[in-house]
Amino acid sequence: MNLSDLGEFGVIDRIARAVRRMGVPRHVVIGMGDDAAVLRPRRGEDLVASTDAMVEGVHFRWSTMSPRTLGRRALVANLSDLAAMGARPLGFVCALAAPPDTPVARIDGLVAGLLAEAERHGCPLVGGNLSAAREAVLTITALGAVSTGRALRRSGARAGDRLFVTGVLGAAALEVARAEAGRGRVRRVPTPRLEAGRTLARLSGIGGCIDLSDGLASDLGHLLEGAPLHAEIEVGAVPRPPGFDAACRRARLDPEDLLLAGGEDYELLFSARPARGEAALARALGVPVTAIGRIVRGRAEGEGSAPGWRHF
Repeated sequence: MNLSDLGEFGVIDRIARAVRRMGVPRHVVIGMGDDAAVLRPRRGEDLVASTDAMVEGVHFRWSTMSPRTLGRRALVANLSDLAAMGARPLGFVCALAAPPDTPVARIDGLVAGLLAEAERHGCPLVGGNLSAAREAVLTITALGAVSTGRALRRSGARAGDRLFVTGVLGAAALEVARAEAGRGRVRRVPTPRLEAGRTLARLSGIGGCIDLSDGLASDLGHLLEGAPLHAEIEVGAVPRPPGFDAACRRARLDPEDLLLAGGEDYELLFSARPARGEAALARALGVPVTAIGRIVRGRAEGEGSAPGWRHF
């Protein structure tokens, strides 16, 4: 059975029934079924919004990723943006475009993945749109809330700050590279660092913060953009999974390239005043934290476009 067999409203009803089985949180005043959703943040909170698209042939291929994995990863990409702002999730809307001959089972899997991550992180699906298209495009807008004036920003880094990263880097890029070479499928689903981001937003002495979606080098460039600063990174200190370097060599890949430019790790990169140590930060955030360098005044010699994901 394909999408064209069910029709637009049949597909929408199928998704709505899956959403209703999850229940509706109290902050969702009006969810699916109206012209727009109504969400109610707590008193003293700012609204946070982030949007991202997953385009077939650009961000994913059905041949290397299951529909459920795609759904989970798509929502994680947006939740990671909320984490980088120190926000808690409120809900998300989803616009799905797909060819009419797309199997309904594929869409069922996609929705199941979306709703699995939604339930795990308390971020319900509250609306969306469905359209025909020549290739599949999944566009998500996630909404969150943060205490008034406490949102983390990219622009808070200062000279003298230490640079930290949560978790480990490189595993996502290695898995994607293997899948693209026909050696397996993409199965890894990163964990958005929502609690860590909310904790960072409450701590003093935190500078800039960004989530690592396009690669360490590229996203670090965004963290320092427009400021007369540069970063000194200890590449050997960048945390990686056990056996990562050897696995890269077996796949004929440069481990340093994947660490610096691979992307899709969805860890948090942030700066903090020198008094902040990695052990204390790890205890506060509840996740591994590694110091990888420092922020220095002035531009780096030969500064240019950092390696990493670029659309154009």
